[in-house]
Amino acid sequence: MPSLALIHTVPDLAAKFRPLTARSLPGWTSFNIVDESLLANTVRDGVLSQKTTQRLGNYVFSAADAGADAIVVTCSTLGGAVDLIRPLSSVPLFRIDRGMAEAAVERARRIGVLATLATTLAPTSALLQDCARAEGKDCTIVPMLCDGAFERLSAGDREAHDARVMEGYRSLAKSVDLVVLAQASMAAALADRGVETPVPFLTSPELGMAHIATQLASI
Repeated sequence: MPSLALIHTVPDLAAKFRPLTARSLPGWTSFNIVDESLLANTVRDGVLSQKTTQRLGNYVFSAADAGADAIVVTCSTLGGAVDLIRPLSSVPLFRIDRGMAEAAVERARRIGVLATLATTLAPTSALLQDCARAEGKDCTIVPMLCDGAFERLSAGDREAHDARVMEGYRSLAKSVDLVVLAQASMAAALADRGVETPVPFLTSPELGMAHIATQLASI
């Protein structure tokens, strides 16, 4: 039975992705690797460093050695590192946000990127532009930071985090056709509340796993 390794920087995501993996990849087993410092150090440094990229690479190689047949990194902040490591990986390596990015450029021309970390805005925006170029589309990317939301989540205040995400979404929705939530940890802030949303929004967990399942089926 094939096995999927999931590398997380937010511990709560391990439980969130368990049912998603079971639905998207029936017949696969999965295991999790969690290291909060990969994200914490990037936030501290304000940039994805070579050392952090090397450390992520070590996790990827270790996961393959442990029997993973494919690997997904669920932290969008590390997306650029995933792209650098992919050619060196002995098994398929994915970033969770590609499925969301491909869906966004397919559906909209003016796309808002909402993030709770400044270090996530650039890699998500760059991925969207890459996907748009690949599809021959001219998309405008409008980034917005929910300042302070991630700090509230880190302190255990999910309500305050979600409220700031909702506030950011409503502000961004005024000037775009569609909003992407740049981090997997933001997914529940809008999706689970049943509130009115003036423009569509996309989150990475479900779309990302569906994309990965399609890619693996074609190998």
